[in-house]
Amino acid sequence: MKVDVFAGYAGRQLEIIAKAEHAGRAIPPLWPLASSVAVNPFLGQTDKALTDVAALLGRVAGTSVMMPRSWYYDKITNGTISKQDLDAALAQFPQAADSTGALKAAARGDTSPITALPTVADLAAEASGIDWPGIITERFGAWAAGYFDAGQALWQHKPGRDAFGAWRDFASRDLTAEIAGLRGFGALVAQTPSQSRSALVTASEMLDLAPEAAETYFHQLLLGLGGWSQVGRYRLWQAELAGDKDGTTTDLLAIRLIWEQALYAQYETEIAAKWAEVASQHATPVAPSIDQLVDAALQAAAEFADQRALAQTLSVPSAISLEGRMALQAAFCIDVRSEVFRRALESVDPSIQTLGFAGFFGLTAAHKSFASDVEEKRLPVLLNHGVTSQSGGASDAADQTARFAARAQRAWGRFKLAAVSSFAFVEATGPIYVGKLLRDALGLAEAKAPDAHKPILDESFGLADRIGAATSILTAMSMTDDFAPLVVLFGHGANVVNNPHKSALHCGACGGYSGEVNARLLADMLNDKAVRAGLAENGITIAQDTLFLGGLHDTTTDDVTIYADDFAGHKHGIHLKTAKAWLASAGKIARTERALRLPRAVDGDAVKKRSNDWSETRPEWALAGCKAFIAAPRDRTKGKGLAGRAFLHDYNWQKDPDFGVLELILTAPVVVASWISLQYYGSVVAPDVFGAGNKLLHNVTGGIGVVEGNGGALRGGLPWQSVHDGQGYAHDPLRLSVCVEAPVEAITAILAKHTDVRDLFDNQWLHLFKLDANGQIEQRYTGDLEWARFDGVQPEPAPKAA
Repeated sequence: MKVDVFAGYAGRQLEIIAKAEHAGRAIPPLWPLASSVAVNPFLGQTDKALTDVAALLGRVAGTSVMMPRSWYYDKITNGTISKQDLDAALAQFPQAADSTGALKAAARGDTSPITALPTVADLAAEASGIDWPGIITERFGAWAAGYFDAGQALWQHKPGRDAFGAWRDFASRDLTAEIAGLRGFGALVAQTPSQSRSALVTASEMLDLAPEAAETYFHQLLLGLGGWSQVGRYRLWQAELAGDKDGTTTDLLAIRLIWEQALYAQYETEIAAKWAEVASQHATPVAPSIDQLVDAALQAAAEFADQRALAQTLSVPSAISLEGRMALQAAFCIDVRSEVFRRALESVDPSIQTLGFAGFFGLTAAHKSFASDVEEKRLPVLLNHGVTSQSGGASDAADQTARFAARAQRAWGRFKLAAVSSFAFVEATGPIYVGKLLRDALGLAEAKAPDAHKPILDESFGLADRIGAATSILTAMSMTDDFAPLVVLFGHGANVVNNPHKSALHCGACGGYSGEVNARLLADMLNDKAVRAGLAENGITIAQDTLFLGGLHDTTTDDVTIYADDFAGHKHGIHLKTAKAWLASAGKIARTERALRLPRAVDGDAVKKRSNDWSETRPEWALAGCKAFIAAPRDRTKGKGLAGRAFLHDYNWQKDPDFGVLELILTAPVVVASWISLQYYGSVVAPDVFGAGNKLLHNVTGGIGVVEGNGGALRGGLPWQSVHDGQGYAHDPLRLSVCVEAPVEAITAILAKHTDVRDLFDNQWLHLFKLDANGQIEQRYTGDLEWARFDGVQPEPAPKAA
């Protein structure tokens, strides 16, 4: 009998620990500011439908994951959402209303207020009148900013310690909680088990928390930590990518749970009954309310309307392409900002062909810039690096001089902030900064330019590897014949000043760095005669007079840089001069189009000036407005007004006999695009939970993220100014429509093979369509590996409840 009791107790402990780890995976990771990338805030819930996630986040965060009803009603009244769309939406969610008229009437009303279940801290605050949730947020942030610091702090935590141990040392000596009224908190912390899992189990027992209640309760506590728990999830992501483990999220949960334990012990008499009721509600299955089903139906109607509009755009005849050899081929990242520039460039001269491919150009490079030992992972965060490179062409003396200069600059920066010298610094050196202040205020300062030194692949990546990589990359680009005399591979980046989120404007496929390094590396590889000989043996013949060059498209100014000096002595001066003139004309056209969307941008010249304005909160719209991903030959979309809202990936299925390229597209670029689309979605529909707040209040913390004001919760996601122009939304929160020209059987087989990708479509985080040979939408994926004919609008079956 004793053995059975012990086994049951041990099993309960293990179940609590498992729930904690599962809750940690429900949190999205947050990349540091130096290399930030878009992340799907619903990453831990893609196996669930939006309605189930709405119910979950309503319980744990008190937030909706759909727009206010007035947003949908405005679209109904202005004709964007038609009766057809409402009919189709109601067919998908028949429980939402009795009729289309009733659904339309519901859109005129308001959703019932959503309130999260209270935590112990909330109940203690209600009982005592003390803002315990605010105190926890502030003290946790004060510790976490130091612990997670990436080089900003002058006085740093001792490295190598786990988060829980470091916090115990901090909290056992921090008197703030006791001064606020939490008696004996320091002693309690000192007496907790030294292992976070043990402390977590102990606290759960004190709260009489059943495993059934633990999962959503733990999720709620981690969400309440804001971006700090996301930093922990990032560490777990990186560890697992390297085949390792990390317990930071469990440590953070244990810390937050100890606060709950301490507050419950002090206020048990007043809150025990309410807490028991809350715990019982956490133990009940999550199920959507009628309000949430109505909101989901209205969201579906808005997306049906957008899909109709996309189908209409794609039905317009494409611009005619010339037969024969092009004068210029320009390959760009699939980023939606490239769509505007590509369309502009193609309009300049019919002998120009543009292509779209993932911006890391197939090279998963870990790169060291000039005079730096930092490895920049210029690749999608889903992957490990496969090649290494470094900047070359500089002498050892130049390298050493640059390193000395960087050290001197860092020393000067530390001197400005040091405990003693900072007091006299402003008075003593203030006049020195007058020139800089004037230069910055007048918009004359410029952001640091990318490293101009030519990147060089490590010799360990031998000839056979380079031939294999070149073959795979060109095949994936559907670029295996008819090469132009000049082929420019454009990475992209953003030239902005005074913007902590600068890296978020760079290339997501390059890990939050600008993309010129990867483009230049590939150009170098494709100009190599030995590589070309190997390519010819693999069936890809590049003309002898073809020159590949790397380039950089500045998405803020629409200026371009071509790194022609990487290949001194080339004989393409005339081609290069012509290409630069074409690109300059395209930049002017693109800026003029973009000015229509940007607030206060009266013309293209005003767009260009925004990059150097240190007060500008919206230097560009980045990927706001993204709504479609199209994988098809460029001929299917050329000249069509996609308005900078579509990811365009060149793909010709007839050159992909085993559909290996198609599999790569659906499992990598499409997934990355979903992260981008859903980050924008989350930052719009739930800005308090998944958004970064107001740029005007931001302070960089620890070099890893931003807080609003002088402390508290780290803010992940997108700032409000990135999705709203001050009067209206710059991004319609619509789940991405993925359009692929390929046989249905091939697409279905890939979905059957990759369940994580299939989840995105089956649970309608993405919508999937099959294009016909004319680039028009022919079929819609309806889930469970089934398809239906697309007739403008038709209902998709509602995702099955989890």
